[in-house]
This record gives sequence, C-alpha cells and structure tokens, in this order.
Amino acid sequence: MLAAATLAVFGAGLVLATSTARAQSGRAEADAGFDPIPASVARELRSVGIAPSSIAIVVAALDGGALDLKHNASAPMNPASTMKLLTTYAALELLGPTFQWRTEALASAPIRKGRLEGDLYLRGSGDPSLVIERFWILARRLRGVGLRQISGDLVLDKSAFDAQVGRDASLDGNQLRPYNVEPDALLVNFKTVSFEFIPDPAAAVAHVIATPTLAGMHLTQTVPLAAGSCGDWHEKLRADFADPWAPAFTGHFPQECGAQTWHVSLLDHTTFVAAAFRPLWESAGGAWSGHAREGRTPAAARLLLTQESPPLSEIVRDINKFSNNVMARQLFLALGTGGVEPGASAVRSSHAVSDWLQREGLQMPELVLENGCGLSRHERISAGSLARLLQHAFAGPRMPEFIASLPIAGLDGTMKNRAAAAGSAYIKTGLLDGVRAVAGYVLAASGHRYVVVAIVNHNEAEASTGALDALLDWVQQQG
Repeated sequence: MLAAATLAVFGAGLVLATSTARAQSGRAEADAGFDPIPASVARELRSVGIAPSSIAIVVAALDGGALDLKHNASAPMNPASTMKLLTTYAALELLGPTFQWRTEALASAPIRKGRLEGDLYLRGSGDPSLVIERFWILARRLRGVGLRQISGDLVLDKSAFDAQVGRDASLDGNQLRPYNVEPDALLVNFKTVSFEFIPDPAAAVAHVIATPTLAGMHLTQTVPLAAGSCGDWHEKLRADFADPWAPAFTGHFPQECGAQTWHVSLLDHTTFVAAAFRPLWESAGGAWSGHAREGRTPAAARLLLTQESPPLSEIVRDINKFSNNVMARQLFLALGTGGVEPGASAVRSSHAVSDWLQREGLQMPELVLENGCGLSRHERISAGSLARLLQHAFAGPRMPEFIASLPIAGLDGTMKNRAAAAGSAYIKTGLLDGVRAVAGYVLAASGHRYVVVAIVNHNEAEASTGALDALLDWVQQQG
C-alpha cells in the first residue's frame, strides 16, 4: 500500500441509476441510499462504514445476460491501477500487438583489432523490458560483432524522451521504492537492485545476494539468523541505504521467513546503467576504462547492433498481471510518438489517447490522464467510461491479447489470492491509499459474460475489498 495522504470522500449528490434487472437472491437494499447495489455488497459496505456515494459500479451484459446495474456510473473517480486498462488497450490499438522497442548500439569511430577508438553510444527508445538478463545479452552480442575494448565513454542517448520526463515528484516521496522509479529512455532492470536473503541454519546466517552485480557496490555478505516469527522482516534487518554504494543490514533475519527478496532503487539512471554494464562487459571478456554520460548520437555514427524488446502483447501481460507501474509509464510515453519519434512526453501521449477515443466514439469528458498507470492523485475516469472501454475491447480484434493480459481470479497476478469468482473472472485490480477498484470480465454460471467495474474512493477504501469480492461473486452466481 502506498504511504500518502488519503483521498477525500467523494460527496453525495452523484447521480444514481436504477438496475433494470436483479436476481431475487441479490435484491438491493433500498435504505440509506444503497439502492440498487446488491444486498451482499451493501452489507459489506455498511459493515465498514463506506457510504454508497463513495462507490461507483457498472455491470453490463456482453451477450444478452439479465444483469444490468449502474450506480454512480458517470462520477469521476480515481481509478488507481485500473487506469492501466486504458493505457494497455490504447497501446494494442495504436501500436499493434507485434510492436517492439529498439535499443541500438552505435560507434562514431572505427574498430581496429577489436578496439573501438572512441565512444560507444547506446540509443534507447524507452524499452520497458530491458531487464538485466537482456542487458547481458546485449553485452555478449557486442563482443560477438568483434568489439573487445572501448577506449572512450559509454554515451547514453535518451533523446527518445522529452528532457522534462522523469522530473516530477513521486507520489509519496519514497524514492527507494521501485514503483516510484521515474521513466527513462534507457531504463535498465527498472533501475532496481534486488537483495535476496537465503537462510543457512547450519551457519546461523542468511546469505545476502544482490542482483544485478553493480561495479563499485560493496555489500555485507551475510546477516545473523534469528528465531521468531517473520513479521516485518524488513524492519528487523535494520537496513541502512544512506550510502548507496555500501548498503548495510545491521539487524537480523528471521529464520521462519524462508528466502525473501527486497527490491530497492538506489542510484540515478545513468549511474545505474554504468554500474550494471561494466561487470557484464568485463565478464564477457571486454575492457572499458571510460565513464558513462548522457549525450546525442552523431548523425554519422555506425550501427553495430539492435536489441529488440519482446512484442507488445507480452509487455501488456506483464503490466496488467502484476500491475507494473514503471512499465505502464514507459508504455504510456510511447503512445504519443508511436514509439519511434524523439521527444516523447505525457502531454503528447494524453493527446494521442484522447484523439483515439474520439475516433472510436468513446467519449470520456471526465477523463484526466497524468502518467497512464494510476499511480496518481490526479487521474480520473468514471466507471461508465471504463465499462464502455471494456465492451469496446471485447468486440474488437485485440480482444484475445487484451483479456489474456488480465489477472485470473484465484489463479495468478494480483488476483491470485482472491477467491471471488475464482477461475471465472479476468480482473484488473486497483490499489492506492483511499482507492480500491476492480475492472474486467466475469463469466457467470449461466454462461453469460459481463463487464464489471467497481471503484471505491474513500479514506477507508482498504476495508472495501470484501464488498468488491461480493460483487464479483454476485455477478458470477446470479448472472
């Protein structure tokens, strides 16, 4: 859960629409404004003190089913991560499911006997999937084209993004958290180090492994192992990240925890790329004595190789299944330039999405886009607009890739541990302080399919998960 000020409760006075069809067992409670919310959902909301004015719900049949429910459908709501549905579907439509990002390696000087007599340029396009394994492949491929020694610098060309991209303040000021990593045209491994703690009871320690290996980082190899419950093992480690080059863990690790991983963002983008590249290059048999810096690739530079990302159909699956904010922001920035022009910005992407929605007849007058991932206090969309988007996607040619990207209730992604409509619901979740949301598709017991959207904006929204799950169950059972 993000540590930030909670949203104010949305006031009363929002338009309520009546349901045109209800199953007898799911009759809504009409008291205290809960009509037409299903009784099971209303009970859950009432039990945690959330007023009906703080939730928006749409249930819409896709194939002639009987349920048709609208409650606060046109109210602008903060959708949290369900906003990723708009970004990923727009991307599948505007860029296509086979779209790939390109990271290029270029040289402006000759290579003689394996020695590059000048700088090596890496030109990024905003690839959200350049994890350390793929960065290792890039290094090995550079050795494969005959390059062994780089006499100059590693120059990072980030012109694919506008210079102001990534300079906004984070949502909660916690720059160590990976979800706050800002976009970058040469994003490597999400700019994140993963510290893995592996218990060794025989030695009474937990081994500490950092991935990736970063040149210049000195790390404590073990921490004492201790008895006791796992609890907040992060706190028990007493981590000190004041010096990013010498992370220290001065506490202990609870043996009952088993192996655990802590993901942390410690360095700026350019420093991280340099520290990650050097050991990869040296392990591949290369030599490099220079430094990393940002710069533009000369027009006369010669292309050495191109590293392509997986296709967009795979990228959107990673984004939606695991609600990856960093990848979603990278993808959002590609929408304004088609992923190929320089100068990508959130403003250009917002215009591109708005233009596309207009062309498709998906008017959303209440829509507010900031970063396209939902990690925002400003983004807004209504449950009705989100439902119409899902209906449009279901009827369109990108339906298979889009639905396959959604978490399956009770089985995977962010819905893995939720039993509501298990195996029958493909649902994107939204979670932010003051916000809980679900949006996606439910296959009812009758065989009918439904779009379901529910968004809670309330300072006790964390307690509304039971109500959202009750809605999914109600659709699955009564639809």
